[in-house]
Amino acid sequence: QVQLVESGGGSVQAGGSLRLSCAASGYSYNPYCMAWFRQAPGKERERVAVIDRNDKTDYPDSVKGRFTISQDNAKVTLYLQMNTLKPEDTAMYYCVADTNCYIGWSDWRYRGQGTQVTVSL
Repeated sequence: QVQLVESGGGSVQAGGSLRLSCAASGYSYNPYCMAWFRQAPGKERERVAVIDRNDKTDYPDSVKGRFTISQDNAKVTLYLQMNTLKPEDTAMYYCVADTNCYIGWSDWRYRGQGTQVTVSL
């Protein structure tokens, strides 16, 4: 059974940094894509970073230049380095994995339970 377990969330002041991790286990094969989504109260879930097996990455404008997605060589741990955090980055952050990269939240085959990030002024 595939499991994705996020960690590294917490509370930080605006301008600070956090590094999220996602530990994957139970794969029978490594997925082609992994990504991070976030959801803030009252807002739609948003993909904030995606990475494929060849380490090609993509970000929305809202986080480009501040967030960096990466994965270890074995492709079993996913990271999200978040710098220059803003209060609007406050959300629950989720790790996902699938064979496809650019799909909606509900289509990702594997999804974690999330880790909370809170950014205060």
